[in-house]
Amino acid sequence: MADDNDIEQGGEAGGGSGASAWETGAPSAATERLLNQDEIDSLLGFDLSDDEGSDRNGIRAIINSALVSYERLPMLEIVFDRLVRLMTTSLRNFTSDNVEVSLDNISSIRFGDYLNSIPLPAILSVFRAEELDNYGLLTVDSNLIYSIVDVLLGGRRGTAAMRIEGRPYTTIERVLVQRMVEVVLADAKAAFEPLTPVNFKLDRLETNPRFAAIARPANAAILVKLRIDMEDRGGRIELLLPYATLEPIRKMLLQQFMGEKFGRDNIWEGHLATELWTTQTEVMAVLDEQVVGLRTVLDLKVGDTFVLNATADSLIELRAGSITLTRGRMGRRNHNIAVRVEAPLTPAAKTALQRIE
Repeated sequence: MADDNDIEQGGEAGGGSGASAWETGAPSAATERLLNQDEIDSLLGFDLSDDEGSDRNGIRAIINSALVSYERLPMLEIVFDRLVRLMTTSLRNFTSDNVEVSLDNISSIRFGDYLNSIPLPAILSVFRAEELDNYGLLTVDSNLIYSIVDVLLGGRRGTAAMRIEGRPYTTIERVLVQRMVEVVLADAKAAFEPLTPVNFKLDRLETNPRFAAIARPANAAILVKLRIDMEDRGGRIELLLPYATLEPIRKMLLQQFMGEKFGRDNIWEGHLATELWTTQTEVMAVLDEQVVGLRTVLDLKVGDTFVLNATADSLIELRAGSITLTRGRMGRRNHNIAVRVEAPLTPAAKTALQRIE
């Protein structure tokens, strides 16, 4: 009984101390601080205000660590800079207006993430790179669509293009955008021409991103964002090329400058060829060859006669090293022994000369 009373008294004391702890506001596990939305986004690496794909941190950086940065392909930036210059000229001729094209950003992105980030409505142009045997995607946003339609159909300058939301694009709008896309693809072909010939052919136009799937959602791709300004009108074009499309020319894209050749120098090749053609070489005139025993060779003495299987009219061989050049007859010219060539160069000699050339 004494033990039971002690237990009851201890329980009452414990309960009293716990109640006093709550009343005095002592720290406990239930009063841990909760993270707000900004802190959660920072932890996960998501930032809604960053639409240019700049450096990310947190869990999202770990997920995207498998993506290959375009900076590992230095030639891509040169190709796209050339594309910007070509598009500036061609779109000015296409619209008969003052057009400025600028390169906003080049980044790596997963194909599924890009499809989910496309602002609708938009027109997605699926094109095929014939030599690379794969596809690419060209997205034209709604602002540029209405601006192009307004410019090509004679809209007034200084007024923003009128947008009508909630309706599909008309046939006229699609045809005009298709013509602009064909101009851009022709410029892309010219931009890749110094590197490798690639023909970009328009395959189809889509307005639903689900119908423009040209790769698996997890596949990596290069995203190029171009800004097109026509005075107070304009919009954006986004060019997406999966890494699978660029894989056949990956070695070319690894070059540091246009026309780079690893381990080859044309100036040195020309100098080496010139020196080879002026090199002095030893030519032997062979009268006869015989196979004799080693004992016979060792027993040769001064005054011995070695009989050859040749006559004064026999053909002799002219050799350079182990290569037989031609055949001729031996004679005399002035005070020197001479050989008159009686046959053209042998196939072995021609093959050796072709290797030098």
